[in-house]
Amino acid sequence: MTKGEGAGGLADDVSRLFQRIDAARDDLVRLTQDLIRFPTINPPGDAYEVCARFLGKRLADRGAAVEYVRGLGEPDDTDLHPRFNVIGRFSGASPGPCIHFNGHIDVVEAGLGWTVPPFEGLVRDGKVYGRGACDMKGGIAAAIIAMEAILDEGLLSVGALEFSGTVDEESGGFGGAGMLARKGYFARDRVDHVIIPEPLNPDRVCLGHRGVWWAEVEITGQIGHGAMPFLGVSAIRGMGDFLGLLEAELLPALGTRITRMPCVPEGARAATLNLNSVHGGQPEPYNGRPAPVVADRCRLVLDRRYLIEEDLDGVKAEIVALLERVKARRAGLDYSVREIMTFEPTMTEPEAPLVQTLDHWIEALFGKPSTHVASPGTYDQKHITRFGSVRDCVAYGPGILDLAHQPDEWVGIDDMILSAKVMAATALTLLRRRCTAA
Repeated sequence: MTKGEGAGGLADDVSRLFQRIDAARDDLVRLTQDLIRFPTINPPGDAYEVCARFLGKRLADRGAAVEYVRGLGEPDDTDLHPRFNVIGRFSGASPGPCIHFNGHIDVVEAGLGWTVPPFEGLVRDGKVYGRGACDMKGGIAAAIIAMEAILDEGLLSVGALEFSGTVDEESGGFGGAGMLARKGYFARDRVDHVIIPEPLNPDRVCLGHRGVWWAEVEITGQIGHGAMPFLGVSAIRGMGDFLGLLEAELLPALGTRITRMPCVPEGARAATLNLNSVHGGQPEPYNGRPAPVVADRCRLVLDRRYLIEEDLDGVKAEIVALLERVKARRAGLDYSVREIMTFEPTMTEPEAPLVQTLDHWIEALFGKPSTHVASPGTYDQKHITRFGSVRDCVAYGPGILDLAHQPDEWVGIDDMILSAKVMAATALTLLRRRCTAA
């Protein structure tokens, strides 16, 4: 009989897991500090390989089959900044389900305003400080400690545990989770459940995220002399007309569309449109004096966050319809729309096995029901459900979402311990449930 599978059953095994994780507190803190000390800043993608190999060695030392996958040909992959990902798999003696933990190792730049060193992993007042502490190296450390607790207690007899440390999530994830998903690492015959330990508070389960359509709109006119603007066609004025229609018609309409997804904060439950940038006319000379011409082009980058109830074709059609009206108002105007990036909305249903199991252990540990949320922005779940085929995928991990990308970013040590316990108990329960059902 395998250790941990005696008469005491799941409750006794989980109790031992929790004791094991409590005893690993110092190791959890050290691992978080070690990860923070790799300045995996994206862009440009610094220290990816050395961080991936650090994680791979730890996994291999515990008996994992480790693989490194470089995103050759993916956006931003160069010999100077290679996009290195690491995957480690622990397999039980018998076939069974696979629970996969996916965490991105890249972080945003430190920026200004820090009162502590951003890449030293300072520990103070029960917190670990540093860029990426919250988003999401604390979550990676908690997931690894959770897996190691299961291994140390001899509880992986069926199925598999996997971990992937992936790159470029902060810039779309194409060379990281996206590439792995396209290569089949998240295929349904390989992985059953995926937990992404993003910082969404350890008593909440994030079911998914809204969709996004980034696009560049360019309005073109006709160049002319600035002293005789009536002989040209101003693209800037045409863009002004378009912006006026957005303000008067589309933006108010979007505010009335409310999703069933539990998006946080509350304002994200409505469809939104952000205008990222506007560039129009000829560039000014180096001395700052204006160019005496009518602007014949004007470009706008827009960021449309759309709901699971909306249709992407309809989202695009609304923009085109307004542009057609602008074109009809002024002879000589034309437009084009260039798609920059699109990700569909995704949501794992609350009744899914992974969600229900996380809910159970969150309530057991926190003494209150779990809260379901959805993210206003995207994260790597988009790749796992879109290019992969795993639908039982959520974000769950330690950290306070509002601290991500901020100066003096931190993660609470107690939160990491609690989330590691939730992840370990959830993984063991899902392994046992499939085994029992079989």
